[in-house]
Amino acid sequence: MRKLYRELFLEISIYLYLVVSKLLKVKTNLSINGKSYPIQAPKKMPLLWAIRDIVGLTGTKFGCGVGQCGACSVLINGNLTKSCSILVADVIEKEIFTIEGTSENLEILRQTWSDGNVPQCGYCQSGQLIAATSLLDAIEKPTDKDIDDAMSANLCRCGTYTRIKKAIHKAVALKNETV
Repeated sequence: MRKLYRELFLEISIYLYLVVSKLLKVKTNLSINGKSYPIQAPKKMPLLWAIRDIVGLTGTKFGCGVGQCGACSVLINGNLTKSCSILVADVIEKEIFTIEGTSENLEILRQTWSDGNVPQCGYCQSGQLIAATSLLDAIEKPTDKDIDDAMSANLCRCGTYTRIKKAIHKAVALKNETV
């Protein structure tokens, strides 16, 4: 009789696990860089891990996991967001833009980053580029103060802040040349 109860308990436990795990997961599509990606992920999963581990776009980096360093920065509906601090369930039906995406401002920034040898170790640069893209999307001709304010939430252990600022100014100049 005990064996029967154990087997029944095990079957019920497995059934409950399967039911609960389905309830705790969201099956949806994430719109990333203009493309739809079907995913199934825990509702409480940070967006960063869905982008990296489920979708496979690894340009967005893990830095601190608490929204302090900016390495995981993405744009959500055009707003700069730290993807380690927002849940998958909160971005359903929103447009996510990552470093793998393309836009006029990001392409110009990539060029000026390269021309100015901005990256040193490079780890924070995807977040830096996304933050700079957000800045240029919002302000056509940012001042030094605008740049400092916009980029202050992104940390660079190598201290490339001066090169970052120069590259942003150069991107603005290049944009104005092409207009």
